[in-house]
Amino acid sequence: MSIRFQNVYKAFAEKQILDGVSFQVNAGEILFILGKSGMGKSVTLKHIIGVLEPDQGKIFVDEFEVSSMHTYDQKDELTLVRQRCGMVFQHPALLDSLTNFENVAFGLRTPQYRKKIGRTLTEEEINAIVLKTIKLVHVNEDTLPLKPYEVSYGVQKRISMARTLAPGPEYLLFDEPTTGLDPLSTSSINKLIFELSRKLKVTSIIVSHDMACALSIADQILFLDQGKVLLCAPPKEVIHSTIPLVQDFFKETMSLLPPNWSLKA
Repeated sequence: MSIRFQNVYKAFAEKQILDGVSFQVNAGEILFILGKSGMGKSVTLKHIIGVLEPDQGKIFVDEFEVSSMHTYDQKDELTLVRQRCGMVFQHPALLDSLTNFENVAFGLRTPQYRKKIGRTLTEEEINAIVLKTIKLVHVNEDTLPLKPYEVSYGVQKRISMARTLAPGPEYLLFDEPTTGLDPLSTSSINKLIFELSRKLKVTSIIVSHDMACALSIADQILFLDQGKVLLCAPPKEVIHSTIPLVQDFFKETMSLLPPNWSLKA
């Protein structure tokens, strides 16, 4: 199981966003994609689930070539790929008209999920999955009858993660998951991502600006700049890189790190 990009190009009008991007994420790994704003990080995630089609190159999710699935007769295969991938957005994007329970259960009630498992879940089964999932993200049961606007932004983030986890994805894609959080909540979410990746044995790709977190929990760190891969390496190699942009990220990070911070073992 893996996600692979092979020489992928993508431009919007005259602006080249991805310029020959190649990398691979293996089963169970945590990959951080770092880089300045507008360098193609979120665009990379959107290519994985087929929201965007590359101008050139190939993208594989396991045995599926996502980059060739934009014709009508391959829509079912693209649906299968998307079912394997769970997307956690920059903002919680919860439905305020629904309770937190209903938000987490939302994906379990879709026709796509029914087709995936070959039947309709009972309400008892849905309830059990929701309760199990919120425990994974450390949310109390008493928040479930509430609406999203009745809980803190940090809890909304966790509810959003639970909604993504409930249908059982094999890949977790995070787009700036700590945006809008205070430093303590940011650290908590980062630890949760690591915990979920290891406990559930899923593969995680995180788009972020958080170099400290990447160095602490990533298996691989990929730097994008001007649409190109500058470096893709384990944290211990990243800190010794002589690439100017990587050095700048590292120097800025080191100046902000708490005294108890440590590099990923």
